[in-house]
Amino acid sequence: MPTVSSMLENKGRHVWTIGPDQTVFDALLDMAEHGVGALVVVEHDQVVGILSERDYARKIILFNRTSRTTLVREIMTAPVVTCGLDWDAQRCMRVMTERRFRHLPVLEDGRLAGIVSIGDVVKSIIQDQQFTIEQLAAYMQMAPAG
Repeated sequence: MPTVSSMLENKGRHVWTIGPDQTVFDALLDMAEHGVGALVVVEHDQVVGILSERDYARKIILFNRTSRTTLVREIMTAPVVTCGLDWDAQRCMRVMTERRFRHLPVLEDGRLAGIVSIGDVVKSIIQDQQFTIEQLAAYMQMAPAG
C-alpha cells in the first residue's frame, strides 16, 4: 500500500500557508491564485489550523459575515488533524472519511512537510490497484495451462 511519503514524492512537498491574523479575504485570494481548496494555518512555524473553502462557506456566508474583516483564526478548523510520512493511503482515507474533511497536513519531526488531499489518496489507491491487476494478469499469462 502506498504511503504518504510516496504520495509526496509524486506531487511534491510544497504547501500553501497563511497566518492566523490575516483576513479570510486574503486567504480566498491565495486559494484562487494557487488553485487550492485549503491553506494550512501556520504561526511561529507551528501548524495551528487549516482553512478550507468549506470553512468559508459554512462560517462566513451562512452567518452573513464579511471575508474582508474576519480573521483566519476566527473560522479556521483547529486543532487540525495531521498525519505522518509513514501513514498508508488506506489509513488516510479512513481518517478523512470518518472526520469528513478533504485535506491532511503532513508533519515530519513536528514540522509541516506537505499536504495530501482526498484526490491524492484516491489516485494513489487506484494506481496501486492497477499495478496489482497488471501483475496478476502477467502472472496468469505466464502460468502453464492445465
